[in-house]
Amino acid sequence: MKKKLALALSFAMVMTMALTACGGGNKPSGSASKPEASNPAVSTPAGSVSQQPSGGLSAKDGGTSLTFTTGGDQGTYYGFGGVLGGKVGETTSTTVTAVPSGGSKANIENMDLGDAQLGFVQSDVMAYAYNGERLFDTKIDSFSTVAALYMEQVQIVTLNPDIKTVADLKGKSVSVGDQGSGVYFNAVDVLAAYDLDVEKDIKPQYLSFGDSAENLQDGKIDAAFVVAGAPTTAVTTLAASRDVYLVSLDDEHIEKLIAASPYYSKNVISKDAYGTPEDVTTVAVGAVVIARNDVSDADVYNFLYGVFENIGTLGHDKAKELDLEFASSVTAVPYHSGAVAYFADKGITVQ
Repeated sequence: MKKKLALALSFAMVMTMALTACGGGNKPSGSASKPEASNPAVSTPAGSVSQQPSGGLSAKDGGTSLTFTTGGDQGTYYGFGGVLGGKVGETTSTTVTAVPSGGSKANIENMDLGDAQLGFVQSDVMAYAYNGERLFDTKIDSFSTVAALYMEQVQIVTLNPDIKTVADLKGKSVSVGDQGSGVYFNAVDVLAAYDLDVEKDIKPQYLSFGDSAENLQDGKIDAAFVVAGAPTTAVTTLAASRDVYLVSLDDEHIEKLIAASPYYSKNVISKDAYGTPEDVTTVAVGAVVIARNDVSDADVYNFLYGVFENIGTLGHDKAKELDLEFASSVTAVPYHSGAVAYFADKGITVQ
């Protein structure tokens, strides 16, 4: 694991310099709506809008160098993480290097081992780790919340227009993410709401986002679960050459899903995200940044300062979804003391 992380770190340094040189890369079109229902891990403020907070704060001196584990290089975590890390480094004494990783579960495990100091996680996976359930055999509490940044949708992607509902996945070859990943459990939950078993009623394939897109392109699978903020690089790339369809969830089954797994909330993906025929209704979980408990208060404060005092210059589509009220809404895992200090300076109390 350490060798993989070291290779990822080297790769990320090269990519970070490239992102800095080109101003953060091209900005994808389309944006996702805020969720309509709350969940216990991240509660979404009703009617909240993206905004740039007022200034008046100062970054902290004495920052150090932090490794920020994100996700696969075809996902939103990595692309946005690189932008965030670059901005923090430009505006504070803290240096943040975003590296690709295996996603939420791997990020928590790497952090617990001391191989990373910051990480992106799904709000549901974060809660599972902190409570020692589902993906985690034992409780992991060596991390704290930094901020909730945006919602990441459960996207069921297909090139087959005849697959219109989750029920239509029965008997099909479907990518459900890496085995034991957060995506896998999202697939389990969604399929269960439609009385389908991931191991019995579909032909599960355990693929990354990039591999899922390639296998869809080659006709090797019928559909793929992708859990990330839309638009997602792997799906956008696929949509550039093929007509992409997303499977909608109906209200009855969404209510059943949320009743069984309250970490989800209803969400709508705009048709503009991938050029789909219409908007798509699905569910989403929160994308949260966490930090090791022993990361200094100055570094966590600087991360938040670099992000929220510079929303207008981040140069990424997800920046439009950043919101202080949402960022401070996590309830499942306590906030890092550095985050408590930053939000207090913004007039917000978190615990």
